[in-house]
Amino acid sequence: MIGKSDMNPSENKYSVLETNLIHSFETSLQRASGEQKSVREARMLAYETFKKTGLPGRKDEKWRNSKFDQVTDQSFELYSSKPGYTHKVSEIFHCSIHGFTTKVESLLNGWYYTPEEIPLNTMDNGVVVGSIQMAQKQYPEVFEQHFGKIAKHNVHGYSLVNTAFFNDGLFIYVPDNVHVEESVQLIKMVNTIEKLMINSRNLVVLGKNSHLSLMHCDDSINHQASMINTVTEIFIGENASLDLYKLQNINNETFLINSTSVNQQRSSRLKVNVITLNGGAIRNELNVDLQGEGAEADLNGIYLMDRKQQVDNQVFVNHAVPNCNSSELFKGVLDDESSAIFNGFVLVNKDAQKTNAFQRNNNILMTSTAKVDTMPFLEIYADDVKCSHGATIGQLDNDAMFYLMQRGICKRDARLLLMYAFAAEVADKIDIRPLRVSIEDMVKKRLRGELSICEKCVLHCSTPDIPMEFEIDMSKI
Repeated sequence: MIGKSDMNPSENKYSVLETNLIHSFETSLQRASGEQKSVREARMLAYETFKKTGLPGRKDEKWRNSKFDQVTDQSFELYSSKPGYTHKVSEIFHCSIHGFTTKVESLLNGWYYTPEEIPLNTMDNGVVVGSIQMAQKQYPEVFEQHFGKIAKHNVHGYSLVNTAFFNDGLFIYVPDNVHVEESVQLIKMVNTIEKLMINSRNLVVLGKNSHLSLMHCDDSINHQASMINTVTEIFIGENASLDLYKLQNINNETFLINSTSVNQQRSSRLKVNVITLNGGAIRNELNVDLQGEGAEADLNGIYLMDRKQQVDNQVFVNHAVPNCNSSELFKGVLDDESSAIFNGFVLVNKDAQKTNAFQRNNNILMTSTAKVDTMPFLEIYADDVKCSHGATIGQLDNDAMFYLMQRGICKRDARLLLMYAFAAEVADKIDIRPLRVSIEDMVKKRLRGELSICEKCVLHCSTPDIPMEFEIDMSKI
């Protein structure tokens, strides 16, 4: 029997995308000349493994209901030329959050984009932010210590492709005892007339007793189809904390895989909020390793899908040591023929006594054609733990609708209010108030069908100065 490793691409045993990748590898190595030896070795190893395994499909359990099987037979261009630094980021893409200032870092078509042509910036407090390609040359010790060491769970064909073919990405290093006051915002922009597969790689390292707030935005500028494949590795040192916000608003023709792996040391704290508003097919992979006692991970997500969109949230939490806490809350509203997948896996190892792990996934289906596959799962080998999980799939409660309509609210707005109240539990977990208010407004607009403004809507999304207060009996929702 012939395996993929024995095949020749010319024999057409691979899919169209797999064949393009195999034919492009030598060119990609030439483009990546001058890299560290360890990076080139990692590229070679990932490529050879990819040739044996190929890309995952519906025969793979974790991809059984995924739409990503539609990607493999499409012809995506692997490379575009590195963009010239001719425009400011604000001229290409404008992201305005009232009262929320950030240090903006950008990737354009997978390349680090800076009009100032400074690929790596070291601040007065020692914080380093910039291109991961430049970081491996200027900060080899930090880079070598963590690159490829954190993203070790849930390895599959797309993550192998990322390692073998990534162009560039964002590097952040926060030294010990540094509290970064201004949030860092990574804007990943896709703007091309070509049908591209974009592989980018990010590395974030937090030293002891440090803090960082990072906002990771995926945005499309036009409606050209693309395949975005991102791997992010994060190391959180002892007693350090990271607030990670992911905002996804891409076109319906784009496929996005966002794989984030986190290693947490003793007494470290992680809070994640994933806000998915638009996208043809989105797969969020969140792998958290609790490697130090007293570590805490608070993982949250809200997804609002319609038409034929799909979101797939794959969450893995590894409790490796005692006295750690993890919490997961993912909620979704699905309309039309959209679909969602939630696969939550909490592993409690034998030595991880005194573990607290909580997991919940709640969904509202607005139509009979919307679909959810939810699979919360606990695997426990310790005996002194507190662990729970649960999932719900339902529709808006008729009694709650009647309750609101009896108070003079039309049916359309009553539905909107109930959906917003359902989603607000996740949005309320955002600690930065200006960001929370902005996300809440985006959620309100998205629940109306589009990110647009309607002056007649009772929510007054376009008027941030008008406070919105709804007194709703949550027991009826």
